[in-house]
Amino acid sequence: MQAIEILERLVGFPSVVGTPNGEIVGWIRHYLQNHGIAITELRGPEGDRSNLFATIGPREMPGYILSGHMDVVPAAEDGWSSDPFRLRAEAGRLYGRGTTDMKGFLAVMLAAVPALAAAQLGRPIHLAFSYDEEAGCRGVPHMIARLPELCAHPLGAIIGEPSGMQAIRAHKGKAAARLTIRGRSGHSSRPDQGLNAIHAMTDVLACAGAEAERLSKGPFEHVFEPPYSSLQVGTLKGGQAVNIIPETCEAEFEARAISAIDPATLLTPLRAVAEALPRRGFEVEWRELSAYPALSLAADAPLARLLEELTGVEPLDAVSYGTEAGLFQRAGIDAIICGPGDIARAHKPDEFIIADELLACQAMVEALARHCTA
Repeated sequence: MQAIEILERLVGFPSVVGTPNGEIVGWIRHYLQNHGIAITELRGPEGDRSNLFATIGPREMPGYILSGHMDVVPAAEDGWSSDPFRLRAEAGRLYGRGTTDMKGFLAVMLAAVPALAAAQLGRPIHLAFSYDEEAGCRGVPHMIARLPELCAHPLGAIIGEPSGMQAIRAHKGKAAARLTIRGRSGHSSRPDQGLNAIHAMTDVLACAGAEAERLSKGPFEHVFEPPYSSLQVGTLKGGQAVNIIPETCEAEFEARAISAIDPATLLTPLRAVAEALPRRGFEVEWRELSAYPALSLAADAPLARLLEELTGVEPLDAVSYGTEAGLFQRAGIDAIICGPGDIARAHKPDEFIIADELLACQAMVEALARHCTA
């Protein structure tokens, strides 16, 4: 099967983040098994979704991982010109949810399987398929934890997020959390008999604003835009009517950190303010939604030099969005981003990838295979 034909199959699975992924996992597993590839399905703690890990070549030798996520963001927004879960080809563009983020890369991985299997690799190439990346990289940590039993320690991991086939050496880390405050409802004419949850939340919101302002003053890492860590309030919900004391208020917070800073620590001041509220009679629930570390690969790292050789393009220093790459690096595996498509097309109606971008990615994978047979 060619990459476009495989992409058509993959787009047809509405593998939306946070939902069961048995259909797409089953199809990929069956495809790999039909080509005689050793594959392990790694079921996550949710019970209804899995990662997949496959090896082509001698697993006892150090090799390289090609890694991508099977999930996509929802496609319920207005503006789609056609069914987002049905691939549409027009003037060299291939439209559909996930075409660029990042089922295009998965299609190239799978299309390369017959050639990789016939290449008599001296070093293995591993294919890693993860779930729920779009919810903060929730699936891949379970797979990374199992790698020591699945293969020799890898020489590197190539994360195929859309980068225009220019390798990327660094990205920011991220942490997100949801805070729920519960007070006591009542008529607004008697505020003395209630506990206003929205009023309580304002203390945490003020802290968030102050922390965001403080972070903008540095420390700085000028490869990023902006060159500092950031924090924001992403959602805020509360109240029923203007004459009812709001019993509940909920907010979600996100922090993005430059290298060498644990993004979760940026939310610590907010949590401290929230956890003081029970002394005033409120109930507080702080729930961590996601967290992944920054990626920072040295310019002279062997993996960076290899990707420049494979693509013919010097790697880009950094981007501000995040990927699974930082989790591989935290596990002691050098990681870099390189994949087909453009991140600017992701997460919007009429997402598309260009057919020639798939060909360029396929050329990179074939060059990696030659490197592993040398």
